[in-house]
Amino acid sequence: MPLSDKTRSQERTRIATMVLDLIQDRGTEISYNVAHTESGLSRSRFEWVFEDYDDLFDAVAAVWLAEHMQVMEEVLNCDLPPNRKLYEFVRRRFVISQARFRQDPENFTMLCEMGAANFERVRSYVDLADHYLCEIIVQAQADGYLAGLEIDEALSLINQMISNYTVPDSLIYLGEKLTEDKLARIVDTIFIGLSAETGDEAKGLNTIRVAAS
Repeated sequence: MPLSDKTRSQERTRIATMVLDLIQDRGTEISYNVAHTESGLSRSRFEWVFEDYDDLFDAVAAVWLAEHMQVMEEVLNCDLPPNRKLYEFVRRRFVISQARFRQDPENFTMLCEMGAANFERVRSYVDLADHYLCEIIVQAQADGYLAGLEIDEALSLINQMISNYTVPDSLIYLGEKLTEDKLARIVDTIFIGLSAETGDEAKGLNTIRVAAS
């Protein structure tokens, strides 16, 4: 008998959570067949829940990123000024990733590698985070910040400035060098000076010449 949508959703979450636990326990990626064997479901029932490995990976990614999605939506819907909202939008996700990295660096690294290898499967989460960030940018510009910048330009610049706190892999390479205090200074700097009128002085108007000694 086919599963109801509710039962299928519950089974997807249960098995995806199980797969994450197996990855941590065994220290290796879990194949579609192993997930089926460990699920306790018949082959036909398992294939009803997950069409193929990509479908299974989607469910695992949804469970892994559920906390990140929750905090982004909470921040987006709260009543904060745009600078504080941007800080919390990034900080709360960073804190989740940092805690997971500290708890088990090897498992965290493996999951990052899985995400990188299946990036097209998680692109929708990246796109949604960008969409939410654009909403914060619009609020900031309404309050007089980021003057003269197109939304897409502001999005690109801000993403490059905060990427160490939003790309989980950065924790692998930078670890304890990444802090909430540093993030706060970065966000404050964005709101103090990022606009279409700044940035020309650094690149200069003339070619670089070596001064005569």
